[in-house]
Amino acid sequence: MTYSLIAPGFYAVFLKDVKCGDMIYGRRTYDYQKCTIVCIAPGQVMGIKDNGETFQPKGWALCFHPDLIKGTSLGRIIYEYTFFSYEANEALHISEKERELFLSSLDNIRQELEHSIDHLSKRIIVGHIETLLNYCLRFYERQFITRQNVNLDILSRFETLLNQYFDKENVRDSGLPTVKYFADKLFLSPNYFGDLIKKETGKSAQEYIHYKVADIAKELIMDPRNSISEVAYDLGFQYPQHFTRLFKKVTGSTPLEYRSKMNS
Repeated sequence: MTYSLIAPGFYAVFLKDVKCGDMIYGRRTYDYQKCTIVCIAPGQVMGIKDNGETFQPKGWALCFHPDLIKGTSLGRIIYEYTFFSYEANEALHISEKERELFLSSLDNIRQELEHSIDHLSKRIIVGHIETLLNYCLRFYERQFITRQNVNLDILSRFETLLNQYFDKENVRDSGLPTVKYFADKLFLSPNYFGDLIKKETGKSAQEYIHYKVADIAKELIMDPRNSISEVAYDLGFQYPQHFTRLFKKVTGSTPLEYRSKMNS
């Protein structure tokens, strides 16, 4: 078994029309099925696994260099297309109608590339690329909805992991948990995990963690034997003022104001 890996310096959007072997993407091997879209950002590792089997790839790819979109509206918002940092098991599976829309966008780009170059060429090409990426966003929105049962299972496991994290005795040493910490535990990329939580709860994964911290803090604050500093350290904060700032942002009150209000 041999591997052929590259880390391209461009953005790439691949659509496979037939099942054709395993693709290495990030840290995992992905069984690249029919009507599947995978998006690659510059510097991401990708390639193929050669098991000796002969197959004929069939599909389409859009590749564009980061310099193409610099100074354009797309260049300013490219970070919003978080699916460029998803893992392979989070690839996009599209319907036949979605496939037709995707190919129509590719055809618009092809036609413009074949047109005589003028001062509007770059703007039009970048505009068509942005349209295609927006379609991918819409398709992912649909996929999040159609996989709601799976998403709710992930949300439930996230809640369990949150509770387990703050039940540990060494939270003071571990510090506050990060989105990446939970994404790794759930075998998801941080971007996909964050988008999933946002779709299901209306809050970002970071906001969800902060609300959980504030909820736990409320119980600790109500015990008059606990100083605000002790509560902060017990929850993994390095500095009490950071805890006070987060608590007020979530609840609208400082910890001392909350304690006073609840005891009045």
